[in-house]
Amino acid sequence: MRILIWYRNDLRLHDHEPINQALQKQAQVIPLYCFDPRQFGQTAFGFPKTGAFRGQFLLESLQVLRQSLQSLGSNLVIRQGHPERLIPQLVKELKIDAVYWHEEATAEEIAVETALENALDKLGVESEIFWGSTLIHIDDLPFEPEQLPDVFTSFRKAVEKNWAVYPTFATPEAIPALPKGLEPGNLPTLPDFGLETPIADARAVLPFKGGELAGLERLQHYFWQTDGLSVYKQTRNGLLGADYSTKFSPWLALGCLSPRHIYEAVKQYEAERTSNESTYWLIFELLWRDYFRFACVKYGDRVFYPSGLRGLKIDWQQDQERFQQWQQGQTGFPLVDANMRELKHTGFMSNRGRQNVASFLTKNLGIDWRMGAEWFESQLIDYDVCSNYGNWNYTAGVGNDARGFRYFNIPKQAKDYDPEGAYVKHWLPELAHVPAKQVHEPYKLRPAEQKRFNLRLGVDYPNPIVDLEKSVKANEQIYNAALSA
Repeated sequence: MRILIWYRNDLRLHDHEPINQALQKQAQVIPLYCFDPRQFGQTAFGFPKTGAFRGQFLLESLQVLRQSLQSLGSNLVIRQGHPERLIPQLVKELKIDAVYWHEEATAEEIAVETALENALDKLGVESEIFWGSTLIHIDDLPFEPEQLPDVFTSFRKAVEKNWAVYPTFATPEAIPALPKGLEPGNLPTLPDFGLETPIADARAVLPFKGGELAGLERLQHYFWQTDGLSVYKQTRNGLLGADYSTKFSPWLALGCLSPRHIYEAVKQYEAERTSNESTYWLIFELLWRDYFRFACVKYGDRVFYPSGLRGLKIDWQQDQERFQQWQQGQTGFPLVDANMRELKHTGFMSNRGRQNVASFLTKNLGIDWRMGAEWFESQLIDYDVCSNYGNWNYTAGVGNDARGFRYFNIPKQAKDYDPEGAYVKHWLPELAHVPAKQVHEPYKLRPAEQKRFNLRLGVDYPNPIVDLEKSVKANEQIYNAALSA
């Protein structure tokens, strides 16, 4: 029996149900990854759908998966093209009996899955589809996915009443060789997709390396070597350094790390080291990740509409000039600019940073949140469609659990989370000589102070592109008009 395993966002061997089930049937396994050209096209607003940082992380992850499979006697077959066309061709050529894969939750991916299923049906070939991207299995929810509560807290409480987290599937110890004559294919390079290899920036929080092994090493480091998990709740809103948070998200996004594996490691840590609010909080964050995925299952395409999950028809702007100033970190507000420059130069940004820059774009500039979501999609090394669009829905006030017009007070956030100005100076060297008390509001500096601090506003660093207070009030009126319409 021959079973083809179609790898997608599940680039690992640990806790991988499709490969586990195929091996239990004593099948000859053919692991396949297909580079779909649609994933390297453009977003609706014209950004590269997969940017250089994420593209590099993907290629590294595939290289590691290939090496791991080779060490077990197999290999990773690499192809380029539309999976719904390529896989049926391979099925016919290799006389494959079944195709297994992990299902996704959003429209573009589901369309490809459906087309593939239909093509395999016509060939009389079995497709077996598994759910493996969340902590809680979709079949173990205490309600049907369509009944998902509109408030996260209700979801969490319902789930936690009766925990049912699957134990992880065993990592294979050996995998049969590929059929003779089957060419594995070469791993493409970034230039093959029109992308330049990104330059590593020494200021980055972490030199993220793609692949299952690096993900497992990061878990080992954060839990067992630094005991970072024991203080996670206190440090998770940090902005500088490698260990203020887990940084698991890039490996979770590509499935190099399984959320169930993380859960089991937390439970082991609680048994062997300590069980406290921080250990619980990491599981809490994994449940947020689950919630966004289940929301996509429930609401389908609505997560991508300008009106969001709530159907709020807000009069969003698509001001290109202001959007570009936000993109480039040239807004005149250091906390926003530092975060946007970190994203541009490293493909990463802290959770606290994401909330602030998203709030600024939607609540101060009044710009269409989808432009921000697509820019994140293009740039983020840890882009996950459900978490990205779910979070943007939430921040824009059009998503689940959105409580009216909530916005982040940027100067207050800056003083709370970067009191010494260390983060903004890290990314904005032009502000290096401005004292901590003034660095978050350089627009208040008098000409004599600017001279003393070696800073010329409007030359070295931009003047603010908007009045924070007035812009919030104006956008709140627009929001409330949509609410009462």
